[in-house]
Amino acid sequence: MAVIVALGAFLMTLAGGWTAQRVTDRRHLVLGLAGGLMLGVVGLDLLPEAMRAAGDEVFGVPLALLLFVGGFLVAHVAERLLAVRQAAHGAENGHGARAPRVGLAAAAAMVGHSLADGVALGAAFQVGGGMGVAVALAVVTHDFADGFNTYTLTTLYGNERRRALKMLYADAVAPVVGAASTLLFTLPEEPLGAYLGFFGGVLLYLAAAEILPEAHHEHPALSTLMCTVGGVAGIWLVVGLAD
Repeated sequence: MAVIVALGAFLMTLAGGWTAQRVTDRRHLVLGLAGGLMLGVVGLDLLPEAMRAAGDEVFGVPLALLLFVGGFLVAHVAERLLAVRQAAHGAENGHGARAPRVGLAAAAAMVGHSLADGVALGAAFQVGGGMGVAVALAVVTHDFADGFNTYTLTTLYGNERRRALKMLYADAVAPVVGAASTLLFTLPEEPLGAYLGFFGGVLLYLAAAEILPEAHHEHPALSTLMCTVGGVAGIWLVVGLAD
């Protein structure tokens, strides 16, 4: 089942890249909705399930919650290190210059994250259908934005369209490979809950620090905000119906 859902993520990633090539003024609405869906999945379903599965506490804090914060911080540190590298390349190449290797490195990071998405998806289906559906929503929604951002980042730094498409296809295949890898092993419930807590922190960072700011950067419109709120409300509805 996880591999089948990962094929959906494959298609959503390609759809995100296709949209990046064609969408112009409506991009902010798509990103606003994606950010809202991710926020809803993490806060209303993924994190509560991870806390129930992990169980243990570390110095008075539930392990899943501790790793949730850790995932957020790891994503933040990685993003800051990439930003520093981009700034260094900018200094080397002159003001306003684009370094194609930076775009490729950023896109490669997106591919690596998509691989982790697939592993999380397969691991979640090992717990049960409810957890699998929750993570599937997060992965499929996030991979649309991944495809969008992979293509955009690659071309933003001066890479030609052919290279951008290669990185897009690699990003699309990555969750399928990650999900298929979980057919070879089974994770115990508690370590899985801990891993999903970490994964939730990474997703929250991407939604709060990357996708939503980008959605409102050039178009701080009420319609964008409503798409975000609608995404959260939609996940709340799904969670309520599932219970």
